[in-house]
Amino acid sequence: MKKDLEREELVDIGSFQVYTKIFGRDEGSPTVIMDAGYGDYSKAWTEIAPSIAKCTRVLIYDRAGLGKSTISSNKRVSSEMVKELRMLLGKLHLTPPYIFVGHSFGGVNVRLYASLYPDEVAGLILVDSTPEDYRQRFLPIMPLEFQEAYNKQFIHEGTYEGTYDQFMESLEQVKIHRKKLIDTPVIILVAGKKAFYSPEAQALWLRMQEELLDLSTCSSLVMAPNSGHYIQRDEPDYVINAIERILQNS
Repeated sequence: MKKDLEREELVDIGSFQVYTKIFGRDEGSPTVIMDAGYGDYSKAWTEIAPSIAKCTRVLIYDRAGLGKSTISSNKRVSSEMVKELRMLLGKLHLTPPYIFVGHSFGGVNVRLYASLYPDEVAGLILVDSTPEDYRQRFLPIMPLEFQEAYNKQFIHEGTYEGTYDQFMESLEQVKIHRKKLIDTPVIILVAGKKAFYSPEAQALWLRMQEELLDLSTCSSLVMAPNSGHYIQRDEPDYVINAIERILQNS
């Protein structure tokens, strides 16, 4: 029996409840799992998920303490978030393989998932994702007000002391596992028109995204020329087309 086209529920994964929304039906192709940026949640994908659901089943969800999900007592680092996501997928009976789509910090999480569980992943799409050396290489060239705003954001995800340190620990975790993807298909989508970026900053951002090509022997990079950081809103066809490319080769 086919499932409803849309299904919302809160899923208990032990220490907290996760808000989930599934679009589309199981047609035998990989399920698309979408992970939002730092402090962001499922609303980042609501405009694009129905279009993807025409091709395959899609899951969007809120990480712990965000959106409609309750707070988790687990440390807010990518390794814990990956454990929680994997448990969630089991509770929802969504079996691998998966296509992961990660925006910004969500790209860090899905990279780590794919590194730890490569046999469960049919492909990765990194949407203007955070490079692991962002703080060391990129942040220093930005204006002081940008740096201050960046540092102040680390109150949004979780209510723990040391949230900034946990974010940096996540970047270190994905750096440690960087060479583990091997031949997983990876598509890197890069925003080409980011607000407040000088030509120097835009050039460095592109260069750092190009460096992600060595994550896999099966990787490609696509520039979204008229997009800011949220490519899925500014030029959603780039995300949809990337998913369709991986589906066609799955």
